[in-house]
Amino acid sequence: MAKKLFFLYNPRAGKGLLKTKLADIVDIFVKAGYETIVYPTQAKGDGYERVIEYESQVDMVVCSGGDGTLDEVVSGLMACGSQIPIGYIPAGSTNDFANSLFIPKDMIKAAEAIAQGDIYRCDVGRFNDDSFVYIAAFGLFTDVAYETNQDLKNILGHVAYVLEGVKRLLDIKSYHCEIQAEDRELEGDFIYGMITNSRSVGGFKHLTGKNVDMNDGLFEVTLIRKPKNPLEMNEIITSLLMAEDRTDMIHSFKASKIVIISPESMPWTLDGEYGGVHRQVIIENQKQAMRIFLTGQKRLL
Repeated sequence: MAKKLFFLYNPRAGKGLLKTKLADIVDIFVKAGYETIVYPTQAKGDGYERVIEYESQVDMVVCSGGDGTLDEVVSGLMACGSQIPIGYIPAGSTNDFANSLFIPKDMIKAAEAIAQGDIYRCDVGRFNDDSFVYIAAFGLFTDVAYETNQDLKNILGHVAYVLEGVKRLLDIKSYHCEIQAEDRELEGDFIYGMITNSRSVGGFKHLTGKNVDMNDGLFEVTLIRKPKNPLEMNEIITSLLMAEDRTDMIHSFKASKIVIISPESMPWTLDGEYGGVHRQVIIENQKQAMRIFLTGQKRLL
């Protein structure tokens, strides 16, 4: 009896290039022994619903699109408590998660890596009652990904995010937060915070540090305090560009659980998609909760 594979893809992601490779990708899966169900997502949230519908009927779920598509698939599987493995063919504008796991950018090679690879167990984030794959963030620029027009993303790629983000520099908002982690407590006004399990954020490598292990049960946490003058702002920008923590304005540490409380509701982004507004969030690392097919796993060590 043939194994079954549910292949879900975002037809608009990454200039819609997957459409020209679709037959070849399905052929790779069929030759690997999978009866393949193909489904193009129709709207935001559709991937989440379809994964919940099909997960009990298949042996593997493969998705293609940007990080938001992957987030929907993983969130759907986490909501079901499913342990079936996934495969990922990146087709978005930035693809931070794929870059972090050295998944091939070429779609055919990515499909072959799924068919020929081994299972890698990767951490997944829990955000209150939701899940995220590689980043939960608040503050400066965090709405850029989900407010940037998809057509603009397709035309300009990563430059679209930069152009949209530059507009925000003249209107920096801060949030007063109380932050609790296993080994520290912080309080103050912050313009940005990110809790990540990724080697790349927004296309920039090493922004989360140079010693990232994506299945160690720990997040990389980065919190940026509100600058009081241009000198402090310059310290922040220099540290971010150099990917080195050289200022007291930035707190960088690892944690498996973090609680963030604010007197006002803060908007969050999860994997580049809108994550709602919250006054309190509890973020926990679900160690090795995701099973994903990869090749060349030695590069992750």
